[in-house]
Amino acid sequence: MSKHEIQSPLPGTFYRKSSPDAAPFKADGDAVAQGEVIGLIEVMKTFHEVYADASGTDIVFIAEDNEPIMAGQVIAEVKA
Repeated sequence: MSKHEIQSPLPGTFYRKSSPDAAPFKADGDAVAQGEVIGLIEVMKTFHEVYADASGTDIVFIAEDNEPIMAGQVIAEVKA
């Protein structure tokens, strides 16, 4: 099995959940389908959904919740 990297489409702050008291969109070890929301990126008070661009199993987040990230930075890896 190969690993697929999900990269940030934008620079901003990465969030793994929709609000501080919400459950994460995905937890480490979850399966993910292409097109599924895995997090949010905040850019100037505007939130953009981050979608998985591949299906796979066992997602592992590289970026932490509430972490500043750059465009192209790896957010998570999935076993494809």
